[in-house]
Amino acid sequence: MQEPAITEELIEAHGIKPDEYARILQILNREPSFTELGIFSAMWNEHCSYKSSKIHLRNLPTKGPQVICGPGENAGVVDIGDGQAVVFKMESHNHPSYIEPYQGAATGVGGILRDVFTMGARPIAAMNSLSFGEKDHPKTRRLVHGVVEGVGGYGNCFGVPTVGGEVRFHPAYNGNCLVNAFAAGLADTDKIFYSAASGVGRPVVYLGAKTGRDGVGGATMASAEFDETIEEKRPTVQVGDPFTEKRLMEATLELMMTGAVISIQDMGAAGLTCSAVEMGDKGGLGVRLDLEKVPQREVNMTAYEMMLSESQERMLMVLDPSKEAEARAVFEKWDLDFAVVGETIAEDRFLIMHNGVCKADVPLSRLSSSAPEYDRPWEPSEPAAELADVPQVDPIDALKALLASPNYCSREWVYEQYDSQVMADTMRIPGFGAGVIRVHGTDKKLAFTSDVTPRYVKANPVEGGKQAVAEAYRNLTAVGALPLATTDNLNFGNPEKPEIMGQFVQALQGIGAACEALDMPIVSGNVSLYNETDGVGILPTPTIGAVGLIAAGEEPILGYARDGHVLLLLGATGSHLGQSALLAEVFNREEGDAPAVDLAEEKRNGDFIRANRDWIKCCTDLSDGGLALAAFEMAEASGVGVQIDSADTAELFGEDQGRYLISCSFDAAEALMIAAGRADVTLQTVGRFVGQSVKFGGSEAALDELSALYRQSFGAQFG
Repeated sequence: MQEPAITEELIEAHGIKPDEYARILQILNREPSFTELGIFSAMWNEHCSYKSSKIHLRNLPTKGPQVICGPGENAGVVDIGDGQAVVFKMESHNHPSYIEPYQGAATGVGGILRDVFTMGARPIAAMNSLSFGEKDHPKTRRLVHGVVEGVGGYGNCFGVPTVGGEVRFHPAYNGNCLVNAFAAGLADTDKIFYSAASGVGRPVVYLGAKTGRDGVGGATMASAEFDETIEEKRPTVQVGDPFTEKRLMEATLELMMTGAVISIQDMGAAGLTCSAVEMGDKGGLGVRLDLEKVPQREVNMTAYEMMLSESQERMLMVLDPSKEAEARAVFEKWDLDFAVVGETIAEDRFLIMHNGVCKADVPLSRLSSSAPEYDRPWEPSEPAAELADVPQVDPIDALKALLASPNYCSREWVYEQYDSQVMADTMRIPGFGAGVIRVHGTDKKLAFTSDVTPRYVKANPVEGGKQAVAEAYRNLTAVGALPLATTDNLNFGNPEKPEIMGQFVQALQGIGAACEALDMPIVSGNVSLYNETDGVGILPTPTIGAVGLIAAGEEPILGYARDGHVLLLLGATGSHLGQSALLAEVFNREEGDAPAVDLAEEKRNGDFIRANRDWIKCCTDLSDGGLALAAFEMAEASGVGVQIDSADTAELFGEDQGRYLISCSFDAAEALMIAAGRADVTLQTVGRFVGQSVKFGGSEAALDELSALYRQSFGAQFG
């Protein structure tokens, strides 16, 4: 088959800018072949090269005594003691999910699970962070159904519990939903597997499912805005098979026990190209591939198609040749392909052969570590205008508005479609705070959370970035966990617009400051840019996934409020209504500044909760909806009414940061007050749990009535 001529139109269709093409000509000292053009396009696009972001990502804190492996590998690795590590990462599948919601979301889950077990870890928990357009937009219902079914369909079949996540709706996502998938696994600290190839002349082995034409060009598609040609991009979406992935995981973990694995890499974005280049580049080696040896499920596939296919459930490995027979037997037992498709070479070459014909011969190091790097112009965000007066409202009416909103009602309709208890180690299912998993066979527990408030980030990227980390810190702390580390999923619009690049840079400044102050280094992550349709960008959405540890001998805080319990508020009472849930849902206004984040106070208050856990029966952090929504959620989860003396709108619905709500007995409250005085933290009584109604000042409603509104609103709108 004759390859097409390299034209300006073809170069542009591959997302390669004129200056980048000039660099390719300089590297090769000739015109690239069609396959080479595809390889450069895959490796130099935003999704794979991080060319607009890596100059700023280097400023993030990534080290700490708990960190075994930081960014750069398939997933981050953090020590949890006793020779064990937690391995975790978050990654986006935004563009594919908007085009084909079920498969886009499903393969997002599959990809993040492979990132974890490729490191030698068995997955134990999953989360997701989903952002959709306004509830009445004509595409939203289809996207919600498709994405939720895709996440559940893949995760449930694979057999990993989904223990947490978040769902939001905003008009800014009408043309570009966000699907961020998180996975975590357990591994022994002395059995972590990395992707850097080593040794010349070692076999490069293809593992897993066969290669097809699905997903060809997917990484390039994910690095561009959407426009009216969106339907033409459907063939770039991958198709997943969770049952094959389950077998692939079992085979891979068994293979690792044989000692045959020198290095291993998931075939994710850009498939065979990216996995081979990354292994070679990290090891300082070249790679030769013979594509006729690649297992294929379709006939007459070209070199271009095989190199850029993103067919799922595939891995690439550098093998110890003395263990080839043993390794092959493992994969044949699991009815998966095992094919030697090439070898490592000493020269700095990425040599692609197909039926004896050279289809590509490129300096390998220039594809990955020497990819373009841009310091794009950026503008700081304008300071938010001062918030105009917010009138007093009936607090129960305002609470009802929040409980009826898809942003703040129960997500039961969503998470009931996910298996949250498979593996039998889940201690808290989704719905109220961080998810908690037992570390099987030990007395340790791990807690997981995912957080960001995009409207804060838009109003004030620095404080919004801090707040995303601080809220993750509080959610882990509220269940008694010591926050260990974070992963990020940085979702933004077009970085070629200085105002969007400014949001990105400033949000990273806030995230970095919070991770440093709260000792939560970033160990893995993902950047998703160009989340725009027809020039309209999403809200800046830097999602933070975080993991915390409840050590052996420590009890988690997983109790419930009881009738007669005292309601305590830890942290200074404020009245910040800028960018608040009340403002958005009751007054349809998005105005004012984001709340300020005092990182020293966050740390001090978090330390206080963990140090005094024995006195605390139930705990939650205060975030969206302030004191009113937090008190209702605690009461609703516990099945007991709550009474707060204040009816002041700002006191009840203000979203000042660094605060926790605590339920405990009267005697425990006295002990906590004494401890608070010694620790120099602000602790006050704000109400009590009593009866079967929710009462704020003189305004009151039956708990059952509010609970029905809270639990039925999402299903009524989307079910």
